[in-house]
Amino acid sequence: MKRQARQLATALLAGISFAAGAVLPTVPAAAEPVRAYGATGLLQAGLGLALVLALIFLFAWVARRFGLQQTGSTRLLKVVASAMVGQRERVVVVEIGGTWLVLGVAAGQVSALHTLPAGHASDAGMAAPGNGRAADGAFAAKLFASLNKLNMPGKRD
Repeated sequence: MKRQARQLATALLAGISFAAGAVLPTVPAAAEPVRAYGATGLLQAGLGLALVLALIFLFAWVARRFGLQQTGSTRLLKVVASAMVGQRERVVVVEIGGTWLVLGVAAGQVSALHTLPAGHASDAGMAAPGNGRAADGAFAAKLFASLNKLNMPGKRD
């Protein structure tokens, strides 16, 4: 019985292989060997790697340029307002804790112009952030006096 099952299995496998050989294409025996193009594959891999690295640097630059970085709300220092006064001079209002510092920023130096409690300045007493209007009143006079001192390098307090 085992012998008969073995012969039946052999005949079945031979029939399947014959049928598969008739259906599947065959490779001629005298086929030309396939040439290996090692330099082309290496060049393609190198260019792919360069492209991926370039994309990583491009996306990092775009994220930094357009401010897509995560900014935490627990920052110690926060810029409230900023205004350009000259080509290289600007006035910046910075909030640290519960205090606003008005800073005069020039090329190579930062000077504290005024200190006041956070949220103390009204709309009439201080320019809105980013519009560049000059403020009115005593604060404006002190600010412009401090800026004039920055523009005259010979006079310092």
